Amino acid sequence: MTWDPSAEWKGYAAPTSFDDYAKRYESFFRMRREGGIIELRMHTDDGPYKHTHAAHNAWARVWQDVGNDPENQVLILTGTGDKWMMGDPKGLNPKPAAELDPDHIFQRMMDGWKHIESFIYGIDMPTIAAVNGPGVHTEFALLSDVTFSAPDADFMDPHFWLGSPPGDGQGMALQALMGPKRAAYYIYAAKSIPAPMALERGLVNEIFPREELLDRAWDLARYMMKRPRYTRWATHNILSRHWKKAISEDFGFHMAHQMLANVASKSVVPDPALLADPRNPF
Repeated sequence: MTWDPSAEWKGYAAPTSFDDYAKRYESFFRMRREGGIIELRMHTDDGPYKHTHAAHNAWARVWQDVGNDPENQVLILTGTGDKWMMGDPKGLNPKPAAELDPDHIFQRMMDGWKHIESFIYGIDMPTIAAVNGPGVHTEFALLSDVTFSAPDADFMDPHFWLGSPPGDGQGMALQALMGPKRAAYYIYAAKSIPAPMALERGLVNEIFPREELLDRAWDLARYMMKRPRYTRWATHNILSRHWKKAISEDFGFHMAHQMLANVASKSVVPDPALLADPRNPF
């Protein structure tokens, strides 16, 4: 920023610096910033990102730190290599949620709750997702203002197939973007939504070859940065208002039902027997 509040406001408490939070979350994200554009690239050991409980816990805080930094004016989110995000086999729940310590259950619930809320309420800037391949947890890509996709990306919701209600935001995003009737079938049957169908159904905006995908996201971000800051901020708030309404009206209901069902069923999620069951009900 050209204006420095610390020079005028006695006692000013500065937000966490880019260097500090880039270092703090480096196990999960590689970050770079150029001309007000911040890119978060998910990774695990500089390869495709594997989702773990520790990573899940970090997401809510990374959105807060990125959103609180006034130097960040456009956000690009992407993955590493040819996968968006993978489930980590070592991160599978070893026992039913009903057998976990109550504080463990509470933390898991709050992590899932806040990483969606913080993304929608805490990021007051245009957001662009570059989905670089197939993977799980594409809700952040779908919740972004603009979503670009590699040709082989996939946007399925596997929760019901694996024994859990779709409460973490993926199902909510499908309902909002595809319509409730279509989303119900794709959720119940865990049907694949490959990139061409996702484009047709309004889940993504463009499909680009993987080698061009991130460059196209940066092209759009630089185009956005040429507009006045107030215009970018206001446009993002206009375009994301429907998500704020969905979070306020529906997300807590979805998440609470998912947690209730996971505990009450007294089964492991994902259930190994269901995981082995073909996804095609026919």
